[in-house]
Amino acid sequence: MQDKRKRPKILIVDDDRVTIAELNLALEAEYQVLFAFDGQNGLNIATRTLPDLIILDVNMPGMDGFNVCRALKREQLLSDIPVIFLTVMGEETDEAKGLELGAVDYIAKPIISSLVKLRVRNHLELKLQRDVLDNLSFIDGLTGLNNRRMFDDRLQTEWRRALRSGSWLSLIMIDIDNFKLYNDTYGHLAGDDCLRGVARTLEQTLHRAEDFIARYGGEEFVCILPQIRGDELESMAEKLRLNVEKLKIPHTEAKGIPHVTVSLGVASQLPNPTASPQTLVAAADQLLYLAKSLGRNRFSVCPSPA
Repeated sequence: MQDKRKRPKILIVDDDRVTIAELNLALEAEYQVLFAFDGQNGLNIATRTLPDLIILDVNMPGMDGFNVCRALKREQLLSDIPVIFLTVMGEETDEAKGLELGAVDYIAKPIISSLVKLRVRNHLELKLQRDVLDNLSFIDGLTGLNNRRMFDDRLQTEWRRALRSGSWLSLIMIDIDNFKLYNDTYGHLAGDDCLRGVARTLEQTLHRAEDFIARYGGEEFVCILPQIRGDELESMAEKLRLNVEKLKIPHTEAKGIPHVTVSLGVASQLPNPTASPQTLVAAADQLLYLAKSLGRNRFSVCPSPA
């Protein structure tokens, strides 16, 4: 039996509890089914859980389905989630308007379970195919990590999320020490192996689902760490540094420790409407430069206000 937590998530937003019960009965055997009884709560659940598909009633008191769909499409994190509208049989104007707003399909009431299952399955399969193609454009071909493009998108998303929630956002910039000398000594094939090994170790060191790592360029990597700072953040930076050192990849020409090491710049910021996420990147980059100037194989951090 498939682990329920690994099933695709479907969010149903409808003020009619009977309809929700009917849809749940049709879908619960194959999917994780979430539900909300009004538009605003539906948006909140979508933001928190990132469902794979949303079934959305058009006619709800307060925030109707059209306004919910508009709000979903404005949010980068939510805009690609397929939306299927629920409409009363024969409401062609609603159906056309929903499709214009970006919905992928509609389901007519009263519910026919067999049709619901087919439409949901078809749209989830299409989304999976799109996700595979999209992911290829966001992956670094050498290391398998997220690439710079993905980092830029994710940073914007996490910045907006932190701005809404009033939480801290942290960044760690990581650079392999003396990497040009490593390539000159051992050759570029060995350099590629070194990059892959360091990338794999850095990725395995991060332990929270919300932690993010990308290859920033060349021998440089970057981690986005939401909602941590201070001692917890410094502890993570030290783990990243130490785990690379434990690889003991030989680097006999390097001064000091005769194996590959990394330097790290660690910065935190409480986002505000007048600031930019690029200020956080610049701060981490300056601290990385400081760590290198102080002797490498270390991290530098600017203490954040209490």
